[in-house]
Amino acid sequence: MTATEFTAVILAADRRPDDPLVTASNAACKALVEVNGIAMLQRVVASLQGSKCVGDIVLCGPAREQLAGNEFLEGAVRDGQVSWRAPQKSPSSSAYQAMQSLPRHTPVLVTTADHPLLSAEIVDYFLGNALQTGADVAVGVIRFSAIKEKFPRARKTVTRLRDGGYCGCNLFAFLTPKSHRVAAAWRRVEQQRKNPLRVVSQLGWWSVLRYLLGRLTLDKALAELSGRLKVDIKPVHMPFPEAAIDVDSIADQRLVEEITGTDR
Repeated sequence: MTATEFTAVILAADRRPDDPLVTASNAACKALVEVNGIAMLQRVVASLQGSKCVGDIVLCGPAREQLAGNEFLEGAVRDGQVSWRAPQKSPSSSAYQAMQSLPRHTPVLVTTADHPLLSAEIVDYFLGNALQTGADVAVGVIRFSAIKEKFPRARKTVTRLRDGGYCGCNLFAFLTPKSHRVAAAWRRVEQQRKNPLRVVSQLGWWSVLRYLLGRLTLDKALAELSGRLKVDIKPVHMPFPEAAIDVDSIADQRLVEEITGTDR
């Protein structure tokens, strides 16, 4: 394991004011929706605190006053264990602004608050392997087949490529100053995150055609995107299906409660 220390940025602001998950849970915001009695954001912060690779933790959202109802989170911010920043208009803008506020050579991990199955083990595996890629940016991915094998009821957005269907893990490592270009580009494609074809279109229309024909592989897609952005982007293949399970719906919440319930 490397001694390199990352700054972790957690994106924790609400995307929509009428989220059914928040309404059903009677929570102040999505990040504070509970899974078996513990707020999702609290689980994420605790996992990052347990990581050997993470030093500082920056929390982008939710609204400062919304943390007051959670003793753990309020205490972590008050005691300086976690730095709180007001969220920007979108997750990508929040991430970009947080990264811009840090020294340019600081390696950054970006993840999300709706990632309650995140563990220190998952974080350390991702960051250790991200550094080994030698890339500017590393992205956590896992084959959809691995998720379905362990969690048959999981619903995921799948990018289907020549070498299989892949899902993201909400784990992004920005390893060099050049990586900030990707954070800026992320803002441009953020609204298309649920539309794989439009995301692929950022690679160029010839790549879109090959994607439609099933001829584009994950490595080729990232290589072409790297060429477009003039950075080196590499995947980190995660062996943990839990790394891809986030909570976007009531059904997701119930699934994660079942999973965490079996671990108690």
